[in-house]
Amino acid sequence: MDDGHSLGLTMWPWEHAAVGYLAWSLLVHAVRRRPPTGAEAVVVVLASVSPDLVDKPLGWEFGVFSSGYGAAHSVFFAVPIALGVTHFLSERGKRGVGAAFAVGYLSHLPGDLLVGYLTEGRLPIERVLWPVRTVETTYTGGFSGTLLEYLRRYVADILEGDAGTAAVVGAVALFSCVAVWLVDGAPGVSELRAAVTPNTRK
Repeated sequence: MDDGHSLGLTMWPWEHAAVGYLAWSLLVHAVRRRPPTGAEAVVVVLASVSPDLVDKPLGWEFGVFSSGYGAAHSVFFAVPIALGVTHFLSERGKRGVGAAFAVGYLSHLPGDLLVGYLTEGRLPIERVLWPVRTVETTYTGGFSGTLLEYLRRYVADILEGDAGTAAVVGAVALFSCVAVWLVDGAPGVSELRAAVTPNTRK
């Protein structure tokens, strides 16, 4: 099975981040009657792309997995990891951050399944069942070569007006996320600015 070698077969990192943030923002507004904190916003975005940050390099570059869908995408590993991190952070007084990690991480899996359904008319359940079921593909360009090929086809599909339903849904999610994030007060900006700005105070 193809591992997403076209725009319609893969969910891009910014789309995963958008879905993760939207899910967390809606949840905290509904339950806590507040917007996400800065720390929660940063964590939910990072967690939402973390399966790809693990499995794509291991599969594409090092051949640990037969595709870009390995352990980090598997429900057999993702659910225990999400629960473990949530518990670990909750014990240290960071329950919201832990829950944000779980929501972000676990939102990645149905996102990949949704893209498959919109593109192929079926749920590519093998993407989230490693090692019971696996996605088989062959890579020749390593991580950077495969990523550049994805981007090339992504741009080509857009220019040709052949983006597909999945890409349209992803774009709607992204623009909706930006709008919601701004309404929430752009949480995370100050935290990221502090992280990248040197502390000049003596």
